[in-house]
Amino acid sequence: MEIPKFEDIEVTLENAVVTATLNRNDMRNALTGTAIIEDLLTLCDWINRNHAVGAMVITGAGKAFSAGGNIKDMRDRKGLFGESPIDQQNSYRRGIQSMSMALYRLEVPLIAAVNGPAIGAGLDLICMCDIRLGCQYAKVGETFLNLGLIPGDGGAWFLPRVVGLQRAAEMTFSGRVVGPEEAQAIGLFLELVEPEQLLKRATDMAESYARQPREALRMSKRLLQLGQRMPLNDFLDFCASQQALCHTSDQYHSAIEAMFSQK
Repeated sequence: MEIPKFEDIEVTLENAVVTATLNRNDMRNALTGTAIIEDLLTLCDWINRNHAVGAMVITGAGKAFSAGGNIKDMRDRKGLFGESPIDQQNSYRRGIQSMSMALYRLEVPLIAAVNGPAIGAGLDLICMCDIRLGCQYAKVGETFLNLGLIPGDGGAWFLPRVVGLQRAAEMTFSGRVVGPEEAQAIGLFLELVEPEQLLKRATDMAESYARQPREALRMSKRLLQLGQRMPLNDFLDFCASQQALCHTSDQYHSAIEAMFSQK
């Protein structure tokens, strides 16, 4: 399948890994006031339909990963920030919240290579990823309350699942910006990597996942999400049906034969 055209993200596909670079350095890769949200919606839908893709890496161009919402537009009441309350609600639902759902529903492993500050909705975006790698420039903050706002993109749902409820509460109530070492210590970053090696490390990790049997990989990601919200008995029933499908797949038989051939 041909890669779609995008306006504000750059996308490459190599070795079954999609790399998506938020490409509005002039606006610190803000999610509102750009086409980044619409581009990510299109990309996630394309990946879910294209089983030649095994994993995805997301990063930012320039010095920031993402500044989140466009504060200048908020001040000037431009775009959705100048709409009536009902229209604003619908704009959130059809805009950034659609992005949250699309990233959550992405069927392949998603790795964030956090090259710089990820603030507000930028932090929430990396919390929508399965794995986050940071560097010395990667500061993060759940800063909505500093502006008299809430995390309207679903951050209060995603952040506690990454760092725990108590830490998420502290970060949300204080609105403080957290440095990279603390972010790693509380589980936001799996690893801290030298800046010049960050994208390579994320890509290498993604390629290793993409080499796994493709259908079982996508099923495993869905199971990790389902396990957070299903009772154990229902979850185990679902696992049994999914495992039965795996046992009939060509990838399963090939993997078994490959294991025996190594002995």
